[in-house]
Amino acid sequence: MTDELKRTLGVFDAVVVGLGAMVGAGVFAVLAPAARAAGGALLAALAVAALVAYCNAHSSARLAARYPASGGTYVYGRERLGPFWGYLAGWGFVIGKTASCAAMALTVGAYVWPGQQHAVAVAAVVALTAASYGGVQKSARIARLIVAVVLAVLAAVVVVCLSSDAAVAVLPGGADRGVHGLLQGAGLLFFAFAGYARITTLGEEVRDPERTIPRAVPIALGIALLVYAAVAVAALSVLGVGGLASSSAPLADAVRAAGRPELVPVVRVGAALAALGSLLALILGVSRTTLAMARDGHLPRVLAAVHPRHRVPHHAELAVGAVVAVLAATADLRGAIAFSSFGVLAYYAIANASAWTLDSAIKGRAVAAMGLSGCVVLGCALPLASAVTGAVVLALGALVYGVRRGQVRSGT
Repeated sequence: MTDELKRTLGVFDAVVVGLGAMVGAGVFAVLAPAARAAGGALLAALAVAALVAYCNAHSSARLAARYPASGGTYVYGRERLGPFWGYLAGWGFVIGKTASCAAMALTVGAYVWPGQQHAVAVAAVVALTAASYGGVQKSARIARLIVAVVLAVLAAVVVVCLSSDAAVAVLPGGADRGVHGLLQGAGLLFFAFAGYARITTLGEEVRDPERTIPRAVPIALGIALLVYAAVAVAALSVLGVGGLASSSAPLADAVRAAGRPELVPVVRVGAALAALGSLLALILGVSRTTLAMARDGHLPRVLAAVHPRHRVPHHAELAVGAVVAVLAATADLRGAIAFSSFGVLAYYAIANASAWTLDSAIKGRAVAAMGLSGCVVLGCALPLASAVTGAVVLALGALVYGVRRGQVRSGT
């Protein structure tokens, strides 16, 4: 069938796509705001975020193996809970992750050419949209290269910091900002782990999805957790909690504090590449969810078109790229991390509720219940403005759904 996507991704490529999304978002974008929120409990917040992410990953992998189609939780919610819940998950994902795309593009601009941040961001969006238009396998090859370079840069940062004379032992701190601060830090850090969703949203382009997705998701999540923990400890060892919390470029400041300022340009290049990898994976994920929603008529059906040769949702990719380019050119997306976290936590809450209905196995239901509870708690702990904005956006989506259903029933 010409409207189906091409299955080309194996376990390795799926892991790389997930890592490309997670490493770019987490290490270079979220450590400082999480440190401001959690204080000395930063590592504990990382552990809480990882636990919730594991529960979500376990539920998502089970669902993806049962429903190997593009769209991720949009499909799972629709099939297990009903059309409204699937729609709400898709709405939250597309809106939140479109903002994340712009934030990652602006991160590229900030590191490459701070004085022309918006222009560089738009150029990055155009280039990566063109790359994704050429096929998911091409995108996976680009992601491979980016992940390899970024991991090498991060390894250098860890070694330099931990071996420097300025390094001090990092011990787990207490919740000096209170439980709310710890949970808010975990909610922000959750943004970093959400990249594994790209693996499930690409379900229609994965070979042998029943086997590949359940293997790729925990592998990508486990590697990302090890990377985050190592980098966080290295940065804390030379900057301390206060220095990390106040830094606008924490890893560049970390190597400078470690006595190796010549590595700052290398870190800047690594940060730009990481953000590019995250942006590429985000464009892939958002366009595939857009495709799934367009197929069901929740978005304009023209967005459901599949390119006859490249077998990619080219109209959806172009639409997502255009919207992100406009945002990257005009918006100042401070707070985008918290806003995106709220949308993604709502998305995974629906995923866990969907996984609860798969069977009556104790482990599956316990993990789903823990993941659902964790999503609700972390969502409520996010900064008030971001949580309120996210709730309004979800309510607006529900209103659009209700109006559309009313029009269908009345025949208008």
